Amino acid sequence: MLFKHKINFKSKTQSDKLNYKQGKKTSVKTSIKTSVQSSEKHYRKIIKKVAVTATALIMCLSSTSAYAEPLNTFYSNNYYDADRGINFNKLYNFSDKDPITRASGTAYTSLSANTNSTSITTAFSPSSVSAKSAIVIEASTGKVIWSKNADERLPMASTTKIMTALVALENCDIDKIVEVSPQAVGIEGSSIYLYAGEKLSMENLLYALLLESANDAAAAIAIEVGGSIENFAEMMNAKAEELGLENTHFKNPHGLDDPEHYTSASDLAKIAACALKNSKFKEIVSTYKKTIPLNETEGVRLLINHNKMLKNYDGAIGMKTGFTKKSGRCLVSAAERDNVQIIAVTLDAPNDWQDHKSMLDYGFSLFECRALCGQDELRITHPVVGGTDSYTVLTNKQPVSVIVPKNSAEIESTIELFRFSYAPVSQNQVLGKIVYTLDGEIVGESELYAIYGVNKAQYKTSFWEKIISIFK
Repeated sequence: MLFKHKINFKSKTQSDKLNYKQGKKTSVKTSIKTSVQSSEKHYRKIIKKVAVTATALIMCLSSTSAYAEPLNTFYSNNYYDADRGINFNKLYNFSDKDPITRASGTAYTSLSANTNSTSITTAFSPSSVSAKSAIVIEASTGKVIWSKNADERLPMASTTKIMTALVALENCDIDKIVEVSPQAVGIEGSSIYLYAGEKLSMENLLYALLLESANDAAAAIAIEVGGSIENFAEMMNAKAEELGLENTHFKNPHGLDDPEHYTSASDLAKIAACALKNSKFKEIVSTYKKTIPLNETEGVRLLINHNKMLKNYDGAIGMKTGFTKKSGRCLVSAAERDNVQIIAVTLDAPNDWQDHKSMLDYGFSLFECRALCGQDELRITHPVVGGTDSYTVLTNKQPVSVIVPKNSAEIESTIELFRFSYAPVSQNQVLGKIVYTLDGEIVGESELYAIYGVNKAQYKTSFWEKIISIFK
């Protein structure tokens, strides 16, 4: 996408001049606008033809007595062509009906693709989601795209192990060799059949935990990291509190049923988003097959990821499955396309695989990644007072890209820095930053560095300055 950065300085009022002299900090607003001059006339001709055709169609249909439903009205609204980076007006029709079908007694919420206009609906049907509780979020911002009973406390089975892995990764070296405690052997449910005294690296135990959903691996990790299963559960609860989770409580590291072991779809999505930021966690859950040692013998254990989304969904990162008779089928999935990450969570979902495909598709239909500036792309001349040069040039070292709803308003940028700096200025010295906002909310920022330094100028003392200095 092509952006045109336009910097508008305020006119110099008396106050501005005073601020300049004092070196006070000011903000210079810029607007990132797409260039439309070359295509605007062409599209307006097309739109005019569409409007005429649509009007004729309305008149024709309205004269037909068999058409019982009231006709929708055509409205003009802003439309954004992501492929060509062009903003123009598009005519389309919509009804006053809520595009989200609301089931009786079920709480649905949904995010529109364009908060300033009615969005074009997608094929996603909330009523088709089989889960008792579900949520879809955009991973980087945590923005809720759609939810259903997302704050209801429910058992979560082995999706518990996302938090188990997160706490272990944050509190233990993955290369550490763990001697399996006898207390971790023979745990009911899924298992890799660990031996008491067997030695495995923490990394291999994490692979067993997240691929094979091994309950004995969960217990071995908990005892190694927390000293006991009970202490490790408290570490999990402390992490939940740190993340601000209000409907989550852990009693064990594996997810076997317990009245005091529960979460909500909303909280589980937050845990998943946090875990996904850990590169090792992301590497493990996106692995389909892995072999690990078998009790220091020549044999190996073959671990297979239970998450079918890895094979059946384009861009799937994977995450975690879970099931007990009490919890039903539970699933946390994540996928990434064009730098957009979407997370879906379902609890007690008989048709969870299909639920997740449609939920993820819906998420990707609403969000896009916008590149705002590349590395070292910006060049801003900045005045320097009292130096060997009268200015330096600022740039950004980090690229900036943001995830935003498709067809959202234009992103504005504000350059924050002093009107001038005093010498000396060092190379790579941070002198300001550029802040990007969407509808008044900060969506990204990058510090501005001096490309080269400016030394302080050395002035010769005049004859009269020497005389005056004698009497001071």
